[in-house]
Amino acid sequence: QQPSAVIRRKHKPANNMAMNAIRLCGDMCRLAAIVVLMRRLETARNAQGISLKTHQLYLLVCLARYTDLVTTFYSWYNSVMKVAFILLHCRVIYLIQWDGSISSSYDRDLDDFPDFKCLVLPAAALAAGIQMGTGSASGYGPIIQTQELVWMFSIVLESVSIVPQLHILRKYRVIENLTGNYVFLLGVYRGLYGFNWVYRSYHEPGYRHHYAVYFFGAVQTLLYLDFFYCWLRSKREGSELSYGGEGDADYYDRDVNELRNHDNSLLLMGGEDDSNADCDVRRRGATTSKDTEGTA
Repeated sequence: QQPSAVIRRKHKPANNMAMNAIRLCGDMCRLAAIVVLMRRLETARNAQGISLKTHQLYLLVCLARYTDLVTTFYSWYNSVMKVAFILLHCRVIYLIQWDGSISSSYDRDLDDFPDFKCLVLPAAALAAGIQMGTGSASGYGPIIQTQELVWMFSIVLESVSIVPQLHILRKYRVIENLTGNYVFLLGVYRGLYGFNWVYRSYHEPGYRHHYAVYFFGAVQTLLYLDFFYCWLRSKREGSELSYGGEGDADYYDRDVNELRNHDNSLLLMGGEDDSNADCDVRRRGATTSKDTEGTA
């Protein structure tokens, strides 16, 4: 019987929650990814190409994984980062769903991946099956057993939380830079954390291999590989980022390369002039400014 992460940590002193360069780089990439996304939302005042469902899933992952915030103190760094990630995901969800000028551009028809049926429910079933199969929490009280179950649920769910975002990006002919960088940084974070788990198993006293964690970490990293290839190719060639080939013809007029900064004066990706100003792309304030000029 192998002790789970929750059980291992419950019986380890706080100073054994070792920090290493791999974990630190992973945390910084995750933090940078969310900051880049927030900058993109608040600069463009537009949520096109962003999946609300992905961030709702990430928030659920954080709430399930960080239940130990109220039971165990490991370090100030650990606690602050956990609270920061929860608050940042809440902020992103607020901007997309309730901030007027941003939420009005969010397209629910494109963000249509069935996340609850295809991701949340299977993740819960797998987590329950893994806990029963390994018996990792047997012999412990109901609190530890519940923490162990929701911790494993968060591991499984996080491995597929990016799927709605990748699903929506495939519907666009071109992906603007900030959205591409945000997804790339999330992928780097997951890759680094996979190495972090292995590193800790060999170098941190009391930390043992957890093969279910390795498996789902590998699944998540594999989901990013195709996007990594497209992102690196666009950087090497200096070309526009395209993911999923030509995309769906029904969405050509939703090209996010046409997104503007807050006052519609600058393309987020730069480059060509505004020769396609009449294309069907929602731009914050564009209609309002035209109406104002017409009544002046």
